[in-house]
Amino acid sequence: MIYIDINQERVPALGLGTYSLTGQACRTSVADAILLGYRHIDTAKMYDNEQDVGYGISDASVDRDDLFVTTKIWHTDLTRSGITAGLEDSLQKLQMDYVNLTLIHWPSDDMNLEECLETLMELQQQGKTRLIGVSNFPASLLQEAKSIAPIVCNQVEYHPYLGQSAILNVVREHNLMLTAYSPIAKGEVLQDQNLVNLGKKYGKSPTQITLRWLVQQDNVAAIPKASSHEHRAENLDIFNFSLTDEEMDHIHSLSKNHRLINPHFAPVWDD
Repeated sequence: MIYIDINQERVPALGLGTYSLTGQACRTSVADAILLGYRHIDTAKMYDNEQDVGYGISDASVDRDDLFVTTKIWHTDLTRSGITAGLEDSLQKLQMDYVNLTLIHWPSDDMNLEECLETLMELQQQGKTRLIGVSNFPASLLQEAKSIAPIVCNQVEYHPYLGQSAILNVVREHNLMLTAYSPIAKGEVLQDQNLVNLGKKYGKSPTQITLRWLVQQDNVAAIPKASSHEHRAENLDIFNFSLTDEEMDHIHSLSKNHRLINPHFAPVWDD
C-alpha cells in the first residue's frame, strides 16, 4: 500500500468508495474490503448508507484506529447548526466516536465559507473529526478555503479523461491531498486501447493501470467503488508494479476535459 502523510495521519492512497451501495450489499462490501486489506473507507450523509457502512466495519472486527473513515456534509446543510447536527448524525449511524476526515460535499452559492470552516474546526477541536476538508471545490475556491482553515483534502472527479492540473497545483503547493472519485470514468477506461495495451505489458487490467496511475502521483488517493469481491480484490492488486515516467505522461495526455459528474448546483469550474 502507498500512504499519504497528512497532518500526522497516514492515509491509504487506495480506498473503497461506497456511493450507491446500500443495505446488505453495502454492509457486505465494506466488511469484505476490510478483510481483503482496505483501510480507507469513504461515505457521505447523502449516500444514505452510513449505518450500513458502520455495520460492515463492525462485521470486519478490525481495530478502529487502523481505519481511515471519511464522511461528508451535504450542500443543503452548510450552516453552523446544519454541519454540527450532520456530523453528530453521521457518527451515530456509523457507531463511531470520531471520523478521520469530514468534508464539505459540494460548495453552495449561499454558504458562508468562513463560518462553515470555523464550525468544522470546532468539531475537530472536540475530537469528532481528526481532519477537515472539502469536495468539488474549484482551484480558486480551494485556495480560499485553505487561507481560512487547515483543510487537508479536496475530493474531486479525476480520471485519465479529466485533468485536474489547477487543483493539483494548489494541492501540492500546500501539501494537501486530492482524492479521486469516479477514478475509472464509470468504466470508460475498460475500452481504451492505450490502457488495454499497457495492461498487456504488465499483466494488469485497464482499471488496474488507471488506479496505479492515480496513486503513483504525489498527493493523490483514489476511492473506486466495487460491488463485487473480484473487483475489490483486483483494485487492491496494484502495488506490485510501477509505471514509467513516459507511461504516466502518456496517460495524462488522454485528458479531454470529459466531466461525468456535474449536477445543476455544481460550481463554475476554473480549470
